[in-house]
Amino acid sequence: MTMLVAADAANPLAGQPYVRPATPADDAFVEELQALAFGPGRFARTAFRVRERFPIDESLSLIAEVEGAPCGSVWMTPISVSGMRGYLLGPLATHPNFRKRGAGKLLAREAAQRAMARREGQFVLLVGDQDYYGPLGWDITMPGHIQFPGPVDPARVLLLAKDKSLARSLKGEIAAF
Repeated sequence: MTMLVAADAANPLAGQPYVRPATPADDAFVEELQALAFGPGRFARTAFRVRERFPIDESLSLIAEVEGAPCGSVWMTPISVSGMRGYLLGPLATHPNFRKRGAGKLLAREAAQRAMARREGQFVLLVGDQDYYGPLGWDITMPGHIQFPGPVDPARVLLLAKDKSLARSLKGEIAAF
């Protein structure tokens, strides 16, 4: 996967990421990117266990590109917690050659916005770094309130919702939508 793209000095937007829906033609890129970003142990991670149980929503799978070259991807999985419908964001990955350009944050914002615009999108949950996702609106949930099908660091369970109190009150096991 060699995807080096140089910015064009004449065009200040050159090299800036943009988002588009994923297509089946992106499958090989996404598989390679996830292997690169998360390594062979990725299938043992708790978030991957969720996606084994519940299929991703392909209509919310997005690809980031820079000047026509794919550079990142994100998936969304429909879930529910205590009967409240939402989505699990991830995996989110950006190719190392394109990091620090905003593609990951753009993917997270766009995927969350699209999910929350749906009637059933009451929240978006993820396991990630508060320093990265906090400025995008995600809040830490109450430790131990959300039960995953495997171990997670409770300080990394983050939630985005229109109702900001939901991060403190949502409690239960992750289940099917």
